[in-house]
Amino acid sequence: MNPVLMALIIVGLTGAFAWSARRRWHLMKVGDSTWESRTDRVGERLGEVWTFALYQKKMRNYLAAGLAHQLIFLGFGVLLLRTLILWGRGFDPSFNLFVLGHEPVLGLPLGHLYSFLKDIFAMLVIAGASVFIYFRAVKREKRMTLSGEGLLILGIIMTMMLADLFYDGCSIALRERFGNGVCDADPAWCARAGMLLAPMGAAQGPGYHAFPDPGGSLVSLLVSGLSVPGLVVLAQVGFWTHSTLVLVFLNILPHSKHFHIITAIPNVFLGDITPKGRLRPLAENTEKLMAAVEKATEGEDLLAARIGYARINHFSWKDVLDFYTCTECGRCSDNCPAFKTGKLLSPKQLTLDLRNHLYSREAELEAEKTLKPVDLVPEVIKPEVLWACTTCRACEEQCPVNISYVDKIVQMRRNLVVIKGEFPQELAKPFEGMESNGNPWNLARVDRTNWADGLGLKMFSEKPDAEVLFWVGCAASYDDRAKKIARSTAQRRGSAGVDGASLGEEETCTGDPARRAGNEYLFAMLAETNAATLNGYKQQGGIKKILTTCPHCFNTLTNEYPDFGAKFEVIHHTDYMLGLVAEKKLVPSKPVKGKVAYHDSCYLGRYNDIYESPRQILQAIPGVELIEVEGWNKKKGLCCGAGGAQMFMEEQNKDRVNVKRTLQLVDALGRPQNGGAQTIASACPFCMTMLKDGVKAHSKEEEIENLDVVELLARSCGVGERAPASGESATAAE
Repeated sequence: MNPVLMALIIVGLTGAFAWSARRRWHLMKVGDSTWESRTDRVGERLGEVWTFALYQKKMRNYLAAGLAHQLIFLGFGVLLLRTLILWGRGFDPSFNLFVLGHEPVLGLPLGHLYSFLKDIFAMLVIAGASVFIYFRAVKREKRMTLSGEGLLILGIIMTMMLADLFYDGCSIALRERFGNGVCDADPAWCARAGMLLAPMGAAQGPGYHAFPDPGGSLVSLLVSGLSVPGLVVLAQVGFWTHSTLVLVFLNILPHSKHFHIITAIPNVFLGDITPKGRLRPLAENTEKLMAAVEKATEGEDLLAARIGYARINHFSWKDVLDFYTCTECGRCSDNCPAFKTGKLLSPKQLTLDLRNHLYSREAELEAEKTLKPVDLVPEVIKPEVLWACTTCRACEEQCPVNISYVDKIVQMRRNLVVIKGEFPQELAKPFEGMESNGNPWNLARVDRTNWADGLGLKMFSEKPDAEVLFWVGCAASYDDRAKKIARSTAQRRGSAGVDGASLGEEETCTGDPARRAGNEYLFAMLAETNAATLNGYKQQGGIKKILTTCPHCFNTLTNEYPDFGAKFEVIHHTDYMLGLVAEKKLVPSKPVKGKVAYHDSCYLGRYNDIYESPRQILQAIPGVELIEVEGWNKKKGLCCGAGGAQMFMEEQNKDRVNVKRTLQLVDALGRPQNGGAQTIASACPFCMTMLKDGVKAHSKEEEIENLDVVELLARSCGVGERAPASGESATAAE
């Protein structure tokens, strides 16, 4: 071994890496540092690291790739000790790290145990890398970035593993030669061989030995015919190849997508552990927000106060860490409803475009110069990319390293809407309606209670101490089809003897469509109005719980209104009704025969982890055969296409998200069965509307019903409006 050469390799390549890492660190610090602390709740953050960075829970969403990645990850962890041992042997051939020598420690052969594990994992790493080579060079997975860089990295990984195995294999072969007293080379070669043999222990004799070197022993059989000089040279090649490639690989990381090997654990630890459904407010209240807007619009550069993201240095330091951590695996885009229906939005490409733009401006950003102000939209990101997002969080749910996308898109929308006044024309009416009449359809506020005609539902103005507030929401207040969901919910609550009331005309839109569309000022105005109303009745002894049928209202009231001083226990109607069923206050007894395919709402499921309550209600109804959309349900459920204010916009091309989702549900139901209905069930009025249109697009109105879960429960309980007769639609029955 050569101590001088080893020192030069370690110092030189480690120094080169330190220089690259320093550049990336300083570039990350260009990002805004004003967000809240990311070092609180350390226990929870460590739990996230274990679940997503170490255990890699999301990786197995794609089973083959996930297992292959986990094998490589575990293999690198085990072989890290081996690398340290080899570096040590560059200075002292007899070096073995800590207690990993070949003499028993407290009666345990720790060195032999480690050698066995090391060989096993080296071979598993080769197998895992082979899987990815197959995906890149043979099958060519479209979701992945298929570049030469990926194949180069895989080649380096496999070469490192093979080099280590050949170092061991040749050393084992030499040990067997000397153990048999055979040396057919000159004394100089024998001396060199002796340096290799020093840490290897006694020879085991010829043949294959699965313990302690299953991989090395196999290689020793392959090279057994070589001379001592040949074995020594090949062992040296293996030794120096592994020792050097580890550091070469390290230096490649900051300049490639494999930077995630270094940044993934910090990125997960420093992630946002506030509720998934919460977007950070731009200011504490509308007054401060308006002051910030006025300050931002005073200067031409828009840097005095950052309202959303207009420039690359408006992103936070954590956003930049997200850019560094993207693995380019494409899982985000592979599950994005916009991308799957041919829209311009690809979450992966959005991240790469922003990262590449950041790298291209590294010099001037580090120098704190603004030589050429570049607006992200439209110069880097096309507006159509941003406005295609349904904010469904499918991308974030699938990302194995917890990169966020929705908040970045909404931040860019905020700048467009609040500062530049640029947004799709279709949003003008919803914005106006929410501001003037408290609903995005701009319908009269006095009509907000028409849905409850004949139900005898009390208003809080009449009964300010009612325990349960039924938050109806705009869709269930104004949309004729969604009104039936509200009526069924109110009737089931009333029949169960629950004390409750509604706000009536005092209720106004929660502002979810405005916020997701980037109109933060309008959202803040609506949130403050509603918070004042809710807190007013709370002070009078009312509102112990809030019940709502709309997942968007549920998410906003639960996760975002606390930022505006309104903290309440909010319950979605599926959780609420399931509780009444469990308490026997509602008893589903009448059979409702037929197949029911359940559609998961994004804002109920991915945002708030409510997956089982709707299913349990359906399973409690006699005669219902619950059908799952295999591969596209629960966390992988495809969006209906209404979120992110898409309910009020036209899609960018003919392939519509709701039509694609409806087709999945229709295919899951299969052919109609004799004597049984076919139903698509949902638990969101927006999903109801989108799926109803999807059923029409497939000309299935006569075959397939579109019902809310609570409507099916109502049919079985037989309370209130009658269930439809055979062949009669729900609308006609009501």
